[in-house]
Amino acid sequence: MTLDDCEAVAHVRVRGWQSAYAGMVPQAHLDAMSVEKGAARLRDHLARGDSAGRSLVAERGRQVIGWACYGPYRDEEGGRTAGAELYALYVLPEHHSTGVGRALTAEVLARAAADGHRRMLLWVLTENAPARRFYTKAGFAPDGTEAPFDVDGVAVPETRYFRRLSAADAAATSRG
Repeated sequence: MTLDDCEAVAHVRVRGWQSAYAGMVPQAHLDAMSVEKGAARLRDHLARGDSAGRSLVAERGRQVIGWACYGPYRDEEGGRTAGAELYALYVLPEHHSTGVGRALTAEVLARAAADGHRRMLLWVLTENAPARRFYTKAGFAPDGTEAPFDVDGVAVPETRYFRRLSAADAAATSRG
């Protein structure tokens, strides 16, 4: 992801939230999401040179249609030994079930393994059955940890998933 991708990535994120989380998070929050504000945050993040997270984009016909971001797991209890965390994975709704999400996930897994991580964790809204199925097919499983995610003062339950990373995952970066 480059500075030139920020607006397109913000668009993917906003559309992803509005599509995936309707009925799960407050509608007012979804309605208030802004591509402009999201792009500004992304540009600020990149300008600061914050290297904790790595962002990848998926393109078709030179149009950004998907975005993934990962980095070290953000829970302080495990530190770096906890592994990597998939912070975000969104694909424009009209490109669901086309392989874009699978390709982004495979690339994230490969890069995280190549970075030396032994496992990857992620949080998914407990009610988000399509996302839970997607992650299960990608080799993730719930680890029994649940926590509320605060969205505008509303506690939205999340479930943590994990997956072990392997040498085969790391080798995929040299093939891709």
